[in-house]
Amino acid sequence: MKVTELMQRNVKSIQSEASVAEAILTLADAHISGLPVLDGSGKMVGVVSSSDVLAAEAEAEDATSRQTLLESTQVQEIMTRRPYTISQTAEVHEAAQQMLYADVHRLFVTNADTVVGVISTTDIVRAVAKGQL
Repeated sequence: MKVTELMQRNVKSIQSEASVAEAILTLADAHISGLPVLDGSGKMVGVVSSSDVLAAEAEAEDATSRQTLLESTQVQEIMTRRPYTISQTAEVHEAAQQMLYADVHRLFVTNADTVVGVISTTDIVRAVAKGQL
């Protein structure tokens, strides 16, 4: 089975200049744990996850620092710069292996540096449970 058959196509994203507060709102509103970060031309330049936000907040020394982080810090300052991606034509077992070895829960599916979908461990488990894999 190909990644394109399981991936989610409606991918929420965020611009690299957005604030950390905007990222948190987008993550919470969409009930997801990671967002592709796009530059001005729409190219994926990173990923920001709830883990990135928590790590940044843990480094804040006081309430003022946390407020500055939320309001004045851009997503590009806390994002993971080398996101794990996969081609939509790859086999699902390749995606599962990549997630396992990289210890991540999602891979963004790209076509020529453009995000076209996302596949997660949940998508793969769902397919196994339904007997699709």
